[in-house]
Amino acid sequence: MARFNALPHTRAVAALLACCGCPRWAERIAAHRPYPDPAALLAAGEEAGYDLTPAEQTRALTREPPAPLPPARPGPGTLAAHTALRAAHAAYERRFRHAFVISLDGCRDDEKLNQTLHALRTRLAHEPDEERSVAADALRRLARTRLAQLAVICP
Repeated sequence: MARFNALPHTRAVAALLACCGCPRWAERIAAHRPYPDPAALLAAGEEAGYDLTPAEQTRALTREPPAPLPPARPGPGTLAAHTALRAAHAAYERRFRHAFVISLDGCRDDEKLNQTLHALRTRLAHEPDEERSVAADALRRLARTRLAQLAVICP
């Protein structure tokens, strides 16, 4: 945490923007340094994530890269599943105008493809307001994971 706390403000903000693409979120977390430990950093990220306005959520979601395709496992149906996944990603982006975001923390590698495809199909049926809420939650979970990684690489 000492290295993260010691970063110049602009470098800290840049590192935080890689965790969540909302400038106010990143500025807020950077401004509250120093953090005594990773748990305090994660708590600050959670709190700031819940304070995002709808416009900030939209901006952060549009700055998210597309969710990576889960690793392909050899076997029957893998190619078909990846083709279905790519098609579902494209349909999601057309419908909601931002990348599909999902947190697969705690999910085994052999489950990620099915979990992602199931989540995409389920979320494509959501109304835009419902999906905004689900996507915001996924964005907060992704930011938490990324903040935890940042804490590890900046001990």
